[in-house]
Amino acid sequence: MDKSGQGRVAVLPKMQGRVMTSTAAGPNGYSFGWINRELVAAGKPVLHMNAYGGEDRFWLGPEGGQFSVFFKKGVPFDLEHWYTPTPVDTEPWELVAKPTRSTPSLGAESSSPVSRSRQSVLLRKVMHVRNYSGTMFSLRVERRVQVLERDDALKLLGATADRDVKMVAYESDNEVANIGREPWKKETGLLSIWILGMFNPSPEITIVVPYVAGAQQQLGPVANNSYFGKVPADRLVDKDGVLYFSGDGKYRGKIGLSPQRAKTVLGSYDAVNGVLTIVQYNKPEGVEDYVNSMWQIQDQPFRGDVVNSYNDGPTSPGGKPLGPFYELETSSPAAALAPGQSILHTHRTVHFVGSEAQLDPIAKATLGVTIAQIKSALR
Repeated sequence: MDKSGQGRVAVLPKMQGRVMTSTAAGPNGYSFGWINRELVAAGKPVLHMNAYGGEDRFWLGPEGGQFSVFFKKGVPFDLEHWYTPTPVDTEPWELVAKPTRSTPSLGAESSSPVSRSRQSVLLRKVMHVRNYSGTMFSLRVERRVQVLERDDALKLLGATADRDVKMVAYESDNEVANIGREPWKKETGLLSIWILGMFNPSPEITIVVPYVAGAQQQLGPVANNSYFGKVPADRLVDKDGVLYFSGDGKYRGKIGLSPQRAKTVLGSYDAVNGVLTIVQYNKPEGVEDYVNSMWQIQDQPFRGDVVNSYNDGPTSPGGKPLGPFYELETSSPAAALAPGQSILHTHRTVHFVGSEAQLDPIAKATLGVTIAQIKSALR
C-alpha cells in the first residue's frame, strides 16, 4: 500500500506474481482489476488458458508464428491448438527478498532498489519453454512490483491532480535472463517480455491509444487491427492521432501498434465509475525488433507490436467469451541475449477516480485528449 493506506495493490505469488487488483480507496474501495472469481473458486486448471484475471500479469511473446511459445510444432494456428505455457499460466512463483541481478541488463534500469516491504515485493521463476520451431529456452524471471507514492507517479506521468482525486499507482519491473548455454538468435527465435492488464468491461469504457502521426510510406500502418478479423468501424475510431477502441467485452478484437507508431502511454476511461486508467512503459530509443504474435507463419517475425489492446467477446458465434474483460498490454523488444545477459521491461499502471472536470487535465496531460473527446469518440 502507499503511505496514505488508501492506495492498495494485491499481488499473488501462487498465481505467477500477478497484480490481481488494486484500489484507490482502502479495503472497501472499488476494485479495478478483472477477476474470474468462478475459476479461482473452482481450484481446477482448465485447458488452453486459465483466465484468472489480474491487471498486471507476466507473459512471454511471441504468441503466434514459427517462433511461438503457445503452439507446438506443426499444429494449426487455431484456438484448439493454442496453449499458454504453464510457467506463466498455472505454476506458482517464488517470493524472495533479494535480487540476483549481477549480469548486464538491456533496457531501463529499476527506478529504486528492490526490497520486500509494504510498498514492494520481488518474485522469481526459472522457466524452460520450447518454441514452434523446436528451440528450447532456459530463463530466469525476476519481477518486482512496487506501489508508487502519489507525487512520484504524477511526476512520472507529467501530470497534476487535485488533492480530491483518488488514485493508486504501481509498476512492475520485469527482468528476463538467459541462463542457458546458447545465445538466443533470430534464426531460431527470440522471446519478449509481455505484460497484460485485465480490466472490468462496460459499454461505457473507451480505450485510448495515442500514436505517432505521419505518412504510411514512412511509418507504416497506424495499427494492426486484424488479429481475430478486422475490427468493425464502430468499435475502432481514428481521430487526430488517437485511436479509440471499445472496451465493452462483447466483441472479440485486438489492435497493436508498431515501434514506429507507438507512444509510451495508453489508457482507458470508465464513464460510469469515473475512472481514468493510464498505462506507461519503457520503450528503448531506436529499437525496431519486436516479436510478431500473429497466428500464422510470418514473413517478418520481428516486425511485431509494442503496445496492444484486446477486447474480449465470444470466441465463436453463440459461444462464450474467455472473460469477458478488456486488456491494456505492453511488450519489450525481442531479446537477443547471450548466456548470462538479461533484458528489463517496466510497466506502470495508474488509476484516477474523480469527476470529469477533475480528470480532464490528467487526460490531456497524458493522452492528449479531453474526457469529452473520449466519451464522444465511439458515439
